[in-house]
Amino acid sequence: MTHARIELGKTGEDLACRELERRGYAIIARRYRTPRGEIDIVARDGPTLVFVEVKAREGREFGDGAEAVTPLKRRRITRLAQDYLARQHVPECPCRFDVVSIHFDSGAPVIEVFKNAFDACDS
Repeated sequence: MTHARIELGKTGEDLACRELERRGYAIIARRYRTPRGEIDIVARDGPTLVFVEVKAREGREFGDGAEAVTPLKRRRITRLAQDYLARQHVPECPCRFDVVSIHFDSGAPVIEVFKNAFDACDS
């Protein structure tokens, strides 16, 4: 992965956190990593625990960022979320998966939040 791509991802995550906080989410963790992968953001939206995938793109030539969350990626995020719940000893609570898509193609970033973007059963 190139340095520019790493920076784009970090900038995207920073913007996503700000937007989610603006919408009332409480950020619990960023870049939750295991040997199997990473969850970009773990947050609370009221009583709901939210696992957030951030997709930052410089342009739209390869489609919308949210479209990049493939069935394989959804399965991986679902497994990572289950790992998070077990390792953090989270009591039973509602959970969901959101995607934040950020595009920089028009100068100022365009941020879209897709709530409940996929269901764990979709994977």
